[in-house]
Amino acid sequence: MTMLDQMPDKISNPETTLEVSAETKPTFAVLGGGPAGLGAAWKLRTEANFEVTLHEGAGLLGGNAASFDIEGIRVDYGSHRLHPVTDPAIMQDIQGLLGDDLLLRPRHGRIRLKKSWIHFPLKPVDLATRLPIPFAGALFFDAATAKLRAKPTDDPTFETVLLGGLGRTMCESFYFPYVRKLWGREPKDLSTTLAYRRVSGSSLPKLMKKIFGQLPGLKSPTTGKFYYPRGGFGQICEALGDAAGKAGADIQLNNRVEQIELDGNRVKSITVRTSEGLSTSSPDLIWSTLPITTLIRAAGDKAPAEVQNAAKAIKYRGMILVYLVLDTDQFSEYDAHYFPESSIPMSRMSEPKNYSTAREPSGKTVLCAELPADSGDEHWGLSDDDLGEKMRDWIKAAGLDLTAKTLSTHTRRLPFAYPVYDRDYAGNFEIMDKWVEGLENVLTFGRQGLFAHDNTHHALAMAYGAVSCLSEDGVFDRAHWAELREEFETHVVED
Repeated sequence: MTMLDQMPDKISNPETTLEVSAETKPTFAVLGGGPAGLGAAWKLRTEANFEVTLHEGAGLLGGNAASFDIEGIRVDYGSHRLHPVTDPAIMQDIQGLLGDDLLLRPRHGRIRLKKSWIHFPLKPVDLATRLPIPFAGALFFDAATAKLRAKPTDDPTFETVLLGGLGRTMCESFYFPYVRKLWGREPKDLSTTLAYRRVSGSSLPKLMKKIFGQLPGLKSPTTGKFYYPRGGFGQICEALGDAAGKAGADIQLNNRVEQIELDGNRVKSITVRTSEGLSTSSPDLIWSTLPITTLIRAAGDKAPAEVQNAAKAIKYRGMILVYLVLDTDQFSEYDAHYFPESSIPMSRMSEPKNYSTAREPSGKTVLCAELPADSGDEHWGLSDDDLGEKMRDWIKAAGLDLTAKTLSTHTRRLPFAYPVYDRDYAGNFEIMDKWVEGLENVLTFGRQGLFAHDNTHHALAMAYGAVSCLSEDGVFDRAHWAELREEFETHVVED
């Protein structure tokens, strides 16, 4: 498999036999080379033979779903999995692209609850034998008194939805501390949408269904398992990029969108910054998977003041990824550790070798800590070495044995890791969304474009859905797209 992070700025396939008639078919610019943008570029070429140029600001494809090397070990931007609930058509395409490199792996993580380690995903036997008795008793009390809890309020929030569905014990011990860490806000200040789209077990019946679905006889062949590429999670996007390039898409790396020029309700041109300077083009249609705020800022003063203000008000949560290289073959048998307690700043720690079954190189492994943070926070400006030392301290504070020496520390900072669903986000997003929808030749989709909490398979579903709305001559069925948008809003993130 070609590693696209080692490729030049322009990826093309001069041997392609596909041809496009500029007289009858519109030209497309796809902005952003994450799963949604790549899936769209590939399908635009293979299903309808449109002329496509994809602009990606980074030097490799995949966005937050990319992979890269650290001292010979393939790592991801945090913990990523391809979930078995992926739409069958999308799964078939990925399996066709990756072949034997797509592995079906058992999930083997654990979560720290009340200073006890519990298997994650939660298992009935593990819960029965490892949970502290007082904590377990409180959970059962919450379950027994569910119908006696306060009725929904006239002003619901993430806090009231989860308290009503799960009870105070689970909320105060796990969800609320974890939410404060992930989004840097109090549960009462977050929208109900976050509860329904980000918490798959938002009520005790849903949670119990997930837990008891792990029992033999009740679980499917893929329950408690996930798909993962042999070459890192980013191999999915690398394969999509290869396939799109071979189909004739012009994939441009290190192309950061600087400006979109408007002529009334139509984008006349886009300007990108390349390694050689600014470059302007005039595609017929622009499909953007960039953060919707980035698209609006690129329009400058052509965007109404109300829209600009909404873009300034809406928030994304950032993330620092700290990669600790240790002088040992393996740190633990677990693929991921989850830390809900507030005393440990990192939210999750993964060991990439345990995802892909890689054993080489011998004598070293990498631990990746996910540290929710924003620019200006206490951790954002720290050096790699300082963050590495703090990570070692947090690991020890969690009661984990860390005797291996640190060989090196590396970091990555993601300013757009998660959309923040505060209580004002819906109104601000609607203002931006309506204005972008009013641009005749622009479509926005994907996690960042639709400000959506989603998994990779959801992002690909958006891309496939967008292409399904096109006629052969490039006419876009906006009524069908509106129906698909409603469907996208039912997506629930898989943990």
